[in-house]
Amino acid sequence: MNQLLVFGRMIKFSHSIFAMPFALASAVLASRGQATTWVQWGLIIVCMVAARSAAMGFNRIVDRRFDALNPRTATRELPSGQLSLPAAIGFTVAAAAGFVGAAFVLHPLCGWLSPVALLVVCGYSLAKRFTALVHLWLGVALGLAPVAAWIAITGTVAWPPVVLAAAVATWVAGFDILYSLQDEAFDRDAGLRSIPAAIGQGMAMHVSSALHVLTVGALAALPWLLPLGWPYWVGLGIIAAVLVYEHSLVKPGDLSKIDKAFFDLNGYVSLVFFAAVLAA
Repeated sequence: MNQLLVFGRMIKFSHSIFAMPFALASAVLASRGQATTWVQWGLIIVCMVAARSAAMGFNRIVDRRFDALNPRTATRELPSGQLSLPAAIGFTVAAAAGFVGAAFVLHPLCGWLSPVALLVVCGYSLAKRFTALVHLWLGVALGLAPVAAWIAITGTVAWPPVVLAAAVATWVAGFDILYSLQDEAFDRDAGLRSIPAAIGQGMAMHVSSALHVLTVGALAALPWLLPLGWPYWVGLGIIAAVLVYEHSLVKPGDLSKIDKAFFDLNGYVSLVFFAAVLAA
């Protein structure tokens, strides 16, 4: 049990709350007028957890040297010795294999696309070595979730999940920029790329705000593609207010409330969106 908890901490299992509700909301929208089974829903969740576990495991493996040097991350499982490198590699390979296998069972197209998805979600961990747009890479990686869920239900791609993917991508990139403010000095010294390291805290916060404006715009476009009732607009209003509050908590030179802004509020965004879609 202790080892399972270590693995869970390594992959930040609780962070599944960010993308999972968007994937499930996309599946809900795709399933209207179409019969689905509990097996399909279960496999969607399995795929989400397995893909994210593989990506986070890969991240911890390839970043272990940087994590050991950064005071904020030095206590993570690999650099602190709580978990061995072979165990982390075995876990990551198993998660990747589980994702591919579950994707093929879910839908053949999902199966054939699953290696591409793994390349994208794992490639994020290497992107910080050569581009400051690493935050957008992470956004695109999580933005695959609603598209994949739509394919799992319908076997096709349509505009609604693409718009949802854009919303997720800009939302995730925006809050990842805020979170990376903590590592601005370390990234610059270590030769890692990020928007805060490239342009400083103040400008990075402006970029984050602009991305979240695009998030709200993309979510507002969704009802033009699918009929959604007034509860959706109520939910969107709440999401916009939460994002405004999130940005009010983080100021240049004062990152004391970054955990509340990153963990709590963004969890509310995804849960409110899912609830609004169900209600609408």
